[in-house]
Amino acid sequence: MSESLRLTIVYEDGGEGWIVASIPEVPGAHSQGHTRQEARENVIDALHGILELRFGEHALSEPASDSEPIELTIAA
Repeated sequence: MSESLRLTIVYEDGGEGWIVASIPEVPGAHSQGHTRQEARENVIDALHGILELRFGEHALSEPASDSEPIELTIAA
């Protein structure tokens, strides 16, 4: 069985040369950049930070005996 988690990065004009990027599926995942690529990298960093804050200690601990890893891939 294969499952994937799809997230969407939404880009908006932030004015004054800024591009605002957000991930609507994850509250608080917002950032900005002067280019689309910079905004993308920054919002992915924001997502990473949110996940680290929420799951940080658990992410670094040894997995439970009945567990399996999952990988979240964000692609353009």
